[in-house]
Amino acid sequence: MCTTGETSGRLDRSDGTQLAWLRTAGRAPAVVFLPGYRSDMAGEKATMLAAFCAARGQAMLRFDYSGHGASDGTFEDGTIGIWAADALTAIDALSEGPLVLVGSSMGGWIALLTALARPARVAGLVGIAAAPDFTETLMWAAMAPAERAVLLRDGVLRVPSQYGPPYAITRALIEDGRSHLLLGAPLAIDCPTRLLHGQRDPDVPWETALRIAERVSSEDVRITLVKDGDHRLSRPQDLALLREILAGLLDQLGVLLD
Repeated sequence: MCTTGETSGRLDRSDGTQLAWLRTAGRAPAVVFLPGYRSDMAGEKATMLAAFCAARGQAMLRFDYSGHGASDGTFEDGTIGIWAADALTAIDALSEGPLVLVGSSMGGWIALLTALARPARVAGLVGIAAAPDFTETLMWAAMAPAERAVLLRDGVLRVPSQYGPPYAITRALIEDGRSHLLLGAPLAIDCPTRLLHGQRDPDVPWETALRIAERVSSEDVRITLVKDGDHRLSRPQDLALLREILAGLLDQLGVLLD
């Protein structure tokens, strides 16, 4: 769903796969929304942020990873490395100047990888239930020995989801994820970082926000915990809090960038 003032298009990532995107022109820094695993740019947080940025004249870019939403590709063919590369492709081709990355769940992992890959451009980062390393610490670690055996033998494991039909975890996703793990070492991320997490998140422990704060090199890190918040953080009060956090960061960066 487009908001007023947005333009849309499709970007070839050089192999024939087209990535769908929506973009709003405006002042810097541009906000880039990075969706979560099996989510897309048409979700509640993405559309709310698009309207928020349009109302304040802020540039914004949102897009779908391959295999997600309106983009080409098959979801099961994706990995963290592929989706992180999609993010860089979209950012490099469709944005300019300083950026504020807003990553939800897996998008928080992608945001951290993007900040490491483009340190000169990333001026700020917001994580919403950010989930770095989840393929290892939440998926692989939760599998019973029999499930691991199925995954390694068949290359795929189908698991139930509280958010919809069962979905596939692929061996490629797990093995590729291991080459992108972040929380075992310091992270050279120096930009202001804001982390929002619900303490009743059934999917990603809220303590993950503390680990991210410990690992990034920036001293300007603030964590906001929502005691009754779930993983999605999409209730009206959660979205209002996200707007407040992002507005404060944009105002802070606006002073610094002027």
